[in-house]
Amino acid sequence: MPECGEAQCGCRASLFAEDGMNRLVVFVLLACCAVSAAAATGKSVSYKSGSDSVNAMLYTPAGKGPFPALVVIHEWWGLNDWVKQQASELADEGYETLAIDLYRGKVADNPDLAHELMRGLPEDRARRDLLAAYDYLAAQKDVDKARIGSIGWCMGGGYSLELALNEPKLKVAVINYGRLATDPAALKKINAAILGIFGGQDRGIPPADVNAFEKQMKSLGKKIEVKIYPDAGHAFENPNNKSGYREADAKDARQLTLRFLDSNLKK
Repeated sequence: MPECGEAQCGCRASLFAEDGMNRLVVFVLLACCAVSAAAATGKSVSYKSGSDSVNAMLYTPAGKGPFPALVVIHEWWGLNDWVKQQASELADEGYETLAIDLYRGKVADNPDLAHELMRGLPEDRARRDLLAAYDYLAAQKDVDKARIGSIGWCMGGGYSLELALNEPKLKVAVINYGRLATDPAALKKINAAILGIFGGQDRGIPPADVNAFEKQMKSLGKKIEVKIYPDAGHAFENPNNKSGYREADAKDARQLTLRFLDSNLKK
């Protein structure tokens, strides 16, 4: 069969005419080489956070909503292409995603600048931006406001937990090697189901701290799932982390995340 590719759907239609006896035989061959789901669409948006306007990328799944939704929170590098890719891929899984920009347009390309941007981020402003992002998603007509969660990596992982601490209606929070809260009075406020993903070789967030957090959450009757990858360090899910990326662990963490989100955000 001839190779597909000219028609937009990947199909070919051919007509064959046979001479003689005034007969015309028409063969219509509809053979699609591949059928794939339509990709999510992404667009730049802004939302109000107090008197500020915060820029973000909004990715909407193909099909008809209302969709479950996620606030997507970047690493200390800022809202770069890798974080946008994560938001886009999660939208392909059926979640409307809002990848927010806590740095107001700044993106770091080296650790020194990333550290400077993170240190310069006002905690109260970040908290306000997160809560406003939740409200923005809840106001979208194609979002089910009862099924909104958050996910973040590194600095963003800590802010994913921060949103759970401050928004009682948040349904889930995924913490990828983010800082952890320890105050029982604060943790009592959490209503979201929590997924924590950590590296056993992470010197900033060691397994002892993760285990203590999990124990504290369970003692408060909170829904929590934690996985520590023994041979992984900090930021092991990002392939741009040339020395610390762990491909097998990253793939497993992605599948774990999707299962967790599906079971807690999808009907």
